[in-house]
Amino acid sequence: MSTGSIVLLCILAVLIVAIVVLYFLGKKAQKKQSEQQAQIEANKQTVSMLIIDKKRMPLRDSGLPQFVIDQTPKYLRRSKLPIVKAKVGPQVMSLVCDEKIFDSVPVRKEVKAMVSGIYIVGVKGLHGKPVQVQQKKKGFFKRALETAQEKAGAKPLK
Repeated sequence: MSTGSIVLLCILAVLIVAIVVLYFLGKKAQKKQSEQQAQIEANKQTVSMLIIDKKRMPLRDSGLPQFVIDQTPKYLRRSKLPIVKAKVGPQVMSLVCDEKIFDSVPVRKEVKAMVSGIYIVGVKGLHGKPVQVQQKKKGFFKRALETAQEKAGAKPLK
């Protein structure tokens, strides 16, 4: 056997082992995430609150209780979280919002939110109206691409 084929077989073996390890780690993480989601669903409750402000900010600047910051892993402390400052009853609180619904949370409006601990899972308008998401303005290149695709007769990309 030539040296090139031996090196190629070694690289192939390492890649196969890496893929198998990543498969099992992904399966384990998916199982853990589904258990956490079931626990959140079991503990959620509807709360009426006035949304004061919402921002993506680092955990240490978020205004969350110190024991929450201490419980997070060190590698996640620098990451930015979607934080919502809301008035729940007479108390102003900082809550962590779900990434999926963060853009649909209205600012300076009263809403009914599904809350699980300090985690906002869902948001509805006060009178059951769905909250409308504001569309972002398209940039110059995005508009130019869409007009070029329309002229060419192709379907626009989303």
